[in-house]
Amino acid sequence: MRATIPYIEQKFEEFNRLCFAGELPKLPIRLSDAKTFLGKVVYKKRTLPDGRVEKYDFCLRINTRIDLSEQEVEDTILHEMIHYHIGVNQLKDTSSHGAVFVSIMNHINAKYGRHITISHRGSAEQNEEGVDKRPKWHVIAVVTFNDERVGIKVLPRIVERITYYYNNVSANKKVKDVQLFLCNNPYFNRYPNSSALKVFFVDRETIEAELQGTEKLECDGKNIIRNKQ
Repeated sequence: MRATIPYIEQKFEEFNRLCFAGELPKLPIRLSDAKTFLGKVVYKKRTLPDGRVEKYDFCLRINTRIDLSEQEVEDTILHEMIHYHIGVNQLKDTSSHGAVFVSIMNHINAKYGRHITISHRGSAEQNEEGVDKRPKWHVIAVVTFNDERVGIKVLPRIVERITYYYNNVSANKKVKDVQLFLCNNPYFNRYPNSSALKVFFVDRETIEAELQGTEKLECDGKNIIRNKQ
């Protein structure tokens, strides 16, 4: 199923009464088409006059890109409600899913027969389902390291950001080679688009197959030159 806002509101009220003594204030609920999470509580921070950091302006986001079972949707809502409980009460935890979170999660699971987990990003099959299958043009950097590992990076189609990435990664002593390609293969939609100096490691055979017949680009450090294969 793919949750609707009325459904999430209903479950929020139900779980609030059942698991949180009805003490959680209502908050805005938004549907998300993100690839990277099933649910998320977002908020702002401000520093109070006494130096304490306060979280405020909470919002609950639930993913509708991936088709989940009703139990998975419910457990996702509960997972985020634990985060909301910790945040709205300004509780300190050892990490995002630290001792406080785990204690509340284990209590709810044991008492109400739930299956909340620390990680709820979805299975490999569900994540694959969530990938946009429409062709989109990408600039792909293929980075070969001295140890023969191969990584890829999907770059913004902006010359300055492509050259920034190319120049900085090429200068790394651990990098053997950087190649650039212009490609509209939907396979690459699963990767985030940015010029952050990192790669996603993949099998060379996979990348060669997915880039077969695509246009190769050349970079002279300042300009991008199209060089059809």
